[in-house]
Amino acid sequence: MHILVTGAAGFIGYHLCRRLLADGHSVVGVDNCNDYYDVQLKKDRLAELAAMPEAERFRFELLDLADGQALLALFASEGFTHVVNLAAQAGVRYSLQNPESYLNANLLGFGHILEGCRQNKVGHLLFASSSSVYGMNAARPYSVHHNVDHPVSLYAATKKSNELMAHAYSHLFRIPCTGLRFFTVYGPWGRPDMALHLFTTAIVHGKPIKVFNEGRMRRDFTYIDDIVEGVVRLLPLAPGPDPKFDPEHPNPSSSSAPWRIYNIGNNKTVELNDFIAALEDALGMKASKELLPMQPGDVEATWADIDDLAADTGFSPTTPLAVGIARFVAWYKEYYKI
Repeated sequence: MHILVTGAAGFIGYHLCRRLLADGHSVVGVDNCNDYYDVQLKKDRLAELAAMPEAERFRFELLDLADGQALLALFASEGFTHVVNLAAQAGVRYSLQNPESYLNANLLGFGHILEGCRQNKVGHLLFASSSSVYGMNAARPYSVHHNVDHPVSLYAATKKSNELMAHAYSHLFRIPCTGLRFFTVYGPWGRPDMALHLFTTAIVHGKPIKVFNEGRMRRDFTYIDDIVEGVVRLLPLAPGPDPKFDPEHPNPSSSSAPWRIYNIGNNKTVELNDFIAALEDALGMKASKELLPMQPGDVEATWADIDDLAADTGFSPTTPLAVGIARFVAWYKEYYKI
């Protein structure tokens, strides 16, 4: 496969590029390397990719998806067989402060990706959605067969919009599209704005950690290797129209168009306090906690129903939380020379 990976300097994008190159594919990675978090971390991820033995099959382009002309020129010149769109303005809380960045990256940028796929007949587009689309839904575990029309953050609304935009293009132009609802991804090279990185940094420097909802929130923490395995398993499975799709009783996860939605999560929900305890064990240090109320835009719990993923790929995430956190801590200590 000749694959475009957007967001290649990001956490998931970096790990996916490593896996695709190791599997023998050729990859073009694009990223705008913005300063939402430490740009040096993004540069170091790219340096790791450039140092791989398979690096001759990897090329990086510094490119913003909002630049439609440049992106469409890249599509036209490369002839991608597959596209994995991971580029996005991430973060729920930041969407309350800087909404315009979400509109540019997550809506305009994704529209340009769809146009590139349409004009160049890409065989399969996979794109990152998010568990945040479940919003106010209180039925758990979250199923791709549930309605997701009540997001509680702009970030979630843009991800739901991506699913709708992809469906429209899939219906009109028969582009095979697969949306991937990721659940709280963690692991080595993880984002500094996420809980595991923030907590680790605070603990090792003797500072209190900010614990929202007094630690009673629950998350379906999913190790990065399991996320990547799910993506790789789905990559060759370009969806066709669902022969069982009933327009009088529509299934939210499939369509008469070649379009599908999957959850990729650990299929377990863990209380934040237990997550912190596992981190304390891995570090051999105790956390000082600053207990805070729930933040606007957050949800109390996430939990992925992955029955469809398991049925179609034969894969279910397997990495225990304690193992994944220990691997993150080992990477953190090496990277930051602690």
